[in-house]
Amino acid sequence: MTNVIAITMGDPAGIGPEIIISALAEGELSGIPAVVVGCAATLRRILALQITKPAELRIIDQVSQAQFAPGIINVIDEPLADPQALEPGKVQKQAGDLAYRCIRKATELAMAGDVSAIATAPLNKEALHAAGHLYPGHTELLAKLTNSKDYAMVLYTDTLKVIHVSTHIALRKFLDTLNQPRVETVIRLADQFLKRVGFTHPRIAVAGVNPHAGENGLFGDEEIRIVGPAVAAMKEQGVDVYGPCPPDTVYMQCNEGMYDMVVAMYHDQGHIPLKLLGFYDGVNITAGLPFIRTSADHGTAFDIAWTGKAKSESMAVSIKLAMQLA
Repeated sequence: MTNVIAITMGDPAGIGPEIIISALAEGELSGIPAVVVGCAATLRRILALQITKPAELRIIDQVSQAQFAPGIINVIDEPLADPQALEPGKVQKQAGDLAYRCIRKATELAMAGDVSAIATAPLNKEALHAAGHLYPGHTELLAKLTNSKDYAMVLYTDTLKVIHVSTHIALRKFLDTLNQPRVETVIRLADQFLKRVGFTHPRIAVAGVNPHAGENGLFGDEEIRIVGPAVAAMKEQGVDVYGPCPPDTVYMQCNEGMYDMVVAMYHDQGHIPLKLLGFYDGVNITAGLPFIRTSADHGTAFDIAWTGKAKSESMAVSIKLAMQLA
C-alpha cells in the first residue's frame, strides 16, 4: 500500500480548484505525497487569475509517475468536456459529471492500492443530478462505488466528533424510517472508526430524537422504542456507549471531553453544533469504507468561486487528516 493520497477536484465551477492549489502550494503541505484528480485546464485557468500562490502543475497518467517537491502539484487529468465553456459560480451539467468522474477515478486508485486515502473537495448536488448521477452526496456515491453496505457520515474536529444515523433525507422520512438495527450499526461503526484512528477505549454518546431525549415518553417515544434498546444491545456487545442523551447538551459535553463521539440522529442535529464550533477546520469522513476518505466540511460556495476569497483551511486540514489516518 502506498502512502500517497488522492485529492479530488469536486465541482470545478466552485471553490474546489482554488482551495486545492492554495492548500498544496504553500506551507506544511507543499510537496506532500498527493496527486490531484481533476481537470488540468481548469487548474491552469485558476493559476492564470493569480488569486492563489503560484505552482507548477505536473500532468501524470499514473501515481507512480508523480514527483513530490515544494511548489509542484501532480495532476491526473480528468478533463471537462469543454473546459473553456466552464463558468465559475454556476450549476453546469459538465461540472457535475466531472465531479463524479473524479470520485470514480480516485476510488479506482484507492481500491487498487495506488493511493491510501482520498480527500475530496466539495461537489454540487444539483450539478451532479443534472449530469444524471442521482446521489445525495459523496457518502452515498462512495458507498455505491465500493459496494459498502454499512457506512455513515462522520464530522471530525479535535474536540468534537459526530457520526450520523441519517443524513440527506427529509426529516419526515427520517422519523418514518428510524429503526433499531440502523442505530446499532452506527454505534458499531463509531466504535470501529474511533479505534481505527487511535482511541483505545472509545466513549460514545447517543443523542435522543426528541427534546430532552423524550423525557420518558412525554415528548415522543422513539427513545423508548428504538434508541434505548439499541444502546442497551450495544452495551451487551462490549461497546462503551451512553444514552439516549438530551440533544441540547450532549454535544457540549463531548466537546468538553466527556465523550469521544456523539451519534446524531439526523443531518442538522449533528451538523449545526459541529459547524458552529469548527466551520473552518471541520472535516467530513466516511466511516465504513475500505479506505480513508476525508472532505472539507463546507460546500462549493458558488458566490465567491474564483475570486480568491475562499479559505483553504478546511481543505488543508482534511488533506492532513487523510494522511494521518491512512
